[in-house]
Amino acid sequence: MEEMSFWDHLEALRGVIFRSLGAVVVLAVVFFVFMTDIFDSIILAPCFSDFVLYRSICNLSTYLSSISEYLSVLPDFCGDDFHVNLINIQLASQFFIHMSTSFWLAIVFAFPYIIYQLWSFVSPGLYEREKKNARFAFIIGNLMFFIGVAVGYLLVFPLTLRFLAGYQVSDIVPNQISLDSYMNNFLMMIFIMGIVFELPLLCWMLSGIGLLTRSFFSKYRRYAVVGLLVLAAVITPSEDPFTLMIVFLPIYMLYEISAFFVKKDVSQMDETAISDEIESDDWSK
Repeated sequence: MEEMSFWDHLEALRGVIFRSLGAVVVLAVVFFVFMTDIFDSIILAPCFSDFVLYRSICNLSTYLSSISEYLSVLPDFCGDDFHVNLINIQLASQFFIHMSTSFWLAIVFAFPYIIYQLWSFVSPGLYEREKKNARFAFIIGNLMFFIGVAVGYLLVFPLTLRFLAGYQVSDIVPNQISLDSYMNNFLMMIFIMGIVFELPLLCWMLSGIGLLTRSFFSKYRRYAVVGLLVLAAVITPSEDPFTLMIVFLPIYMLYEISAFFVKKDVSQMDETAISDEIESDDWSK
């Protein structure tokens, strides 16, 4: 291939930026047009008692209670009239939330395309092994991010909302939740879970440059369990142990998955190679 000059690279980078911005703008316009339906059916769905998580917990609780009364340890989400009434206290809040939510959703859904455009720009300068690792990171990174977003939307945010919306320091002080507060917590928790689910990819990259080994996870597993329990308690400040565990388990699974992606220690690899060699010598004899 003919070597590109500096201005050729700059022209190619400009094309990448324009195509990425174009994708974000197009998706933002689409989301802006359909934002009313998105709010009613998706964003505000956790505000009502017929949300999919609440109905699932209700069905599971009913099933466990039918088996034995001692198994009815889940929160009572059956037959309740849970409902969060949002209010708007600033004149332009609804318009700016309409705009900003369209923009953030566009970035999230255009993120794989943006990364692909950046990949097409840098890939000609990479070796074949580096290309293979980059493809793996691209696929796993996007997959884990969207899984984390789904966990945040379907699990973490609804449980947090139910607890905080019903919590009162005094009966004299009623809860009046503003639309700004709801959206700030909604976007923050969902994006945080998306970033948290990038932990296996981060550990894999640190392992590739020799900063992390598998023995780290086995050595600090007990401390990790305590720390993740504290993190789960911060994310969902509920007194209900079921809510705490249902948030803790996905995060702990990330810890174990991260250990799977990390390379073994050199000493462990040498011992494995020696044992394989001894077994092959015994078999040959």
